[in-house]
Amino acid sequence: MSRLKSILASDGVRRVLCAIGALYIRFVHATGRWTAVGDEVPRKFWDDGRPFILCFWHGRLLMMPYCWRRSVPIHMLISQHRDGQIIARTVGHFGIDTVAGSSSRGGAAALRSMVGLLRGGAYVGITPDGPRGPRMRASDGIAAVARLSGVPVIPATFGVSRRRSLSTWDRFVIALPFTRGVFLWGDPIDVPRDADTEGLERARREIEDALNRLTEDADRMTGHAPVEPAPEAREAGA
Repeated sequence: MSRLKSILASDGVRRVLCAIGALYIRFVHATGRWTAVGDEVPRKFWDDGRPFILCFWHGRLLMMPYCWRRSVPIHMLISQHRDGQIIARTVGHFGIDTVAGSSSRGGAAALRSMVGLLRGGAYVGITPDGPRGPRMRASDGIAAVARLSGVPVIPATFGVSRRRSLSTWDRFVIALPFTRGVFLWGDPIDVPRDADTEGLERARREIEDALNRLTEDADRMTGHAPVEPAPEAREAGA
């Protein structure tokens, strides 16, 4: 394990791995049969030039570059951890810019950057359970960004018929070549500008529930039992 970490510490090795990862994502997409459901929602925003916050679970990151309209710039919030930087370089091959930080851990500066981008008319993407979980449980950060920026959150996900689900904290889904895949979009979720602590919690819960329903639908549509969210804190301590 220590030898693997030392190898991954090499900037040159990480560059090669990210390039290979991007090639793999392109290959999976090129060999698959893909449909989109609910994509009239983001298309309306893109066509009108209205910003929104794209949100999806960390475990569904792999194919998400292909849910996005390539001509529309987007900034993804990515952890400063080494794993996050590997992700940042990989998605960079698809023209996606990144903001280093976290929605839950020491990410105040990053969240301010996201709010500034949104107020300036840009689009941003957040994995609200990243970078370390708990799985499929939204942090407070995404609701706060939506309230401060005044733009809606739009949940999205993907499902594939041929896949491997890793035993990582996020049950990361590896799509396999020659798959049948679906991209699902949900409805916009607005967070009132005057939301208090209770209002932010309601919004956070609404985002979490909507994204979990969407992800469950994607799994069922592609022939899989849904990935279960991690137990809530009160459940874990019960």
